[in-house]
Amino acid sequence: MDTTWFRRRAAQAAAVILPTALLTAAPSAATAEDAGELRVETYVLPLGAAKPSLEELKNGDGTARLRQLAAAAEPQARLALETVGPAASYASLSRQASGAPSVSEQARSSAAAGARATAPEPARKMSLDECAKGLGTDKKFFVKSRFAVCNGASFVQTWFQNNRPVGESMFNVRVIGTVALNSRTINYAYHFSDFFKGGRNSADGLSITTKGNTPQSWPSGVRYNRGGNLPAGARTFAQLRAQGTFTQTVLAKPGQGTGSADLVFAVYEPSVKYTAPAPWTLNGNGGNLFMLAPRWDAAPYLANSTGGGNPDRKGAATFSYITPLALSAKAGAEERAEAQHIRQAFLVPEDTKPYMSAKKVPGQTAKEPLHRTVSEARNKKNRAAAVKQCRRYWGPNYTSGGKECDEYPFASTYEGAAEVEYDPEAKEFNFSAKPIPRDDNQAGGLILKSHYAKNRIIDGLNDGFIVKIIT
Repeated sequence: MDTTWFRRRAAQAAAVILPTALLTAAPSAATAEDAGELRVETYVLPLGAAKPSLEELKNGDGTARLRQLAAAAEPQARLALETVGPAASYASLSRQASGAPSVSEQARSSAAAGARATAPEPARKMSLDECAKGLGTDKKFFVKSRFAVCNGASFVQTWFQNNRPVGESMFNVRVIGTVALNSRTINYAYHFSDFFKGGRNSADGLSITTKGNTPQSWPSGVRYNRGGNLPAGARTFAQLRAQGTFTQTVLAKPGQGTGSADLVFAVYEPSVKYTAPAPWTLNGNGGNLFMLAPRWDAAPYLANSTGGGNPDRKGAATFSYITPLALSAKAGAEERAEAQHIRQAFLVPEDTKPYMSAKKVPGQTAKEPLHRTVSEARNKKNRAAAVKQCRRYWGPNYTSGGKECDEYPFASTYEGAAEVEYDPEAKEFNFSAKPIPRDDNQAGGLILKSHYAKNRIIDGLNDGFIVKIIT
């Protein structure tokens, strides 16, 4: 085998494969009894990992490096950092933020369309190239929107004879999950790609089994309808190289969830397992990709709550990830004054009113998101508490010149100005109120309202969002 060619191909793959590490099955150490046997060690690595060449493996340094790469890839993490709802407590979250579109890409294009201020339509499709670019060289997950997400891993095999490396092989797997508008069906596309083999190996005979498992649902006992062409049995390395794209659809019918919103939460785990052809023996058997966190609802305050007259179609699916609300502080933006106010609350909270020495408003990070409330009574109390501070600091005529009292966190969130009336552990005055032009305030309200609707943000602590300011 021309190892120079293989290293060049591997380097090219690392440059375009882009991305992420997940769980790893660490191979067991070789024993003296293995010396006369043929065996295979397996690893699950980041897609962009700089995998050692066969020459390096033969020189004795490569195997140790493979193990180091696997150990450094957060092997305990199983879910994206931005996961919300019951799934967030099911397994360890990554410490690393997932890939996401830039803040500018999240901005709406209402000016070009000549429309009123509104949140952008969330993406509902994702190409394989978008997945690869979104994962980059160090991400384990990519959230294009709450309706388009992906993950991936590199499955690597080292082939040994008489306890010495004699060959290597690998392939990559990416899984893209998407949901069409007002649909309860989630589409999972499995992409096998970037197959390599070098030296002495029997990679073409690897028997690979792929599954999309749902290890947990809330409530338990939810039944799913599955479709697509994901192979029910095993496929060989050679077969997957020839045809490596499959789909699986998952549908949870309404009526199985909890509460008036008919909520169903779950975790979905793509799994890739394989066995080696005789006479090779296998240490490790593949691994699992990051879990995804699907959710179904039929909330009466969200779109398609009646299914257009068909009870089996009411509600829709999404993924349980914290989503950003983008507001623009740029000149000409309809909501500019509101965005500037929130930016001030983020950056210099001590300069905002009411005064609080240790003020730190939520909604800036995935660890401290905002939560929507659909309670009209709570919304009114939040508004009243904010208006009280506008009057206190700017006087009864604070509305002069066409102004309104703007508050952050928003009145439509559990973290609003009256939070302390509902939660005795909440910090008093941990919000900001400020008179701003009425038009800016109302534009910001329209954007927030449409963000809730388009992203299917549900009431309560099992969902959440953050705010990003475009400057």
